[in-house]
Amino acid sequence: MPSKEENMSKHNLEEITVKSAKELYSKGDYIKDDLLLFDEVADVPLPSEPRKMSCLLMALCINGTAQYTVDTVEHKVNAGDLIIISEGQVIDDFMLSDDCRGIAIMVSYDFFREVIAGIHELSSLFIFSRNHPVCNLLNEEVSNIVNYFKLIKSKVQEVNHHFRKDVVRMLLSTMIYDVSNAIYRIQNTSTQRRTRAESIFTEFIKLVENNFRNERRVGWYSQQLCITPKYLSETIKAVSHRTPNEWIDNYVTLEIRILLKNSSKSIKEIAQDLHFPNQSFLGKYFKEHVGMSPSKYRLLE
Repeated sequence: MPSKEENMSKHNLEEITVKSAKELYSKGDYIKDDLLLFDEVADVPLPSEPRKMSCLLMALCINGTAQYTVDTVEHKVNAGDLIIISEGQVIDDFMLSDDCRGIAIMVSYDFFREVIAGIHELSSLFIFSRNHPVCNLLNEEVSNIVNYFKLIKSKVQEVNHHFRKDVVRMLLSTMIYDVSNAIYRIQNTSTQRRTRAESIFTEFIKLVENNFRNERRVGWYSQQLCITPKYLSETIKAVSHRTPNEWIDNYVTLEIRILLKNSSKSIKEIAQDLHFPNQSFLGKYFKEHVGMSPSKYRLLE
């Protein structure tokens, strides 16, 4: 019988997405395959065997206890704890006490990146949460998140609101500011020092955020960090379960999506802004990573 580590090494781990969670939790409030709300944390379809997260999960424990493993590391949760599980992490052994109560939000990573686009410090703080997925909140922080949840839920339910998704995006952004403030407090009071790998990952993400419009070469980023491309790739993969190229491509494709949806710039102008050789090259790049042409994506609702 294979061990847990052998199971996790397989490439065919079932993924947890907003879409797959909706299929198991049909009564939740949602926006397409981008956002799903859970009034009870017990309804979150988390596994007792290894599953890979392909979305972001934020869950707040209000009463009782829980435990689970992320990337084989066990974590215990008590009342007042916020759980943050990121894309690419493997979750397992999820168990709740009988009296466990709480709320949860699942967010697709495309939607999450839209929410924090251009806000550099927020993404850096959420990087910290990858290796510290349980945050103990102050009473007022717990109350704030519960209130945000209720407000977001009320807006999600306004299905005829023409700007529903935009309003929810702004509310979620505001909530994430408060969550990030709590992470910032915890980060600055923690006695646990970051590993070198975590530090490299954080610095790499900061560099990507500031330079992805001009630089997409892994070698350039490794040079800025004074390490070899091979060491950078191995480190980023070990910490985040993604390659440097995947991180760079995610930032680039998100920027193209935002410009296609929220600006009147032509595709040629977007190609120039992002330093692609020409419009055709951008079109091929976008189709490879998104699955459709830029012009077709622009026409989507």
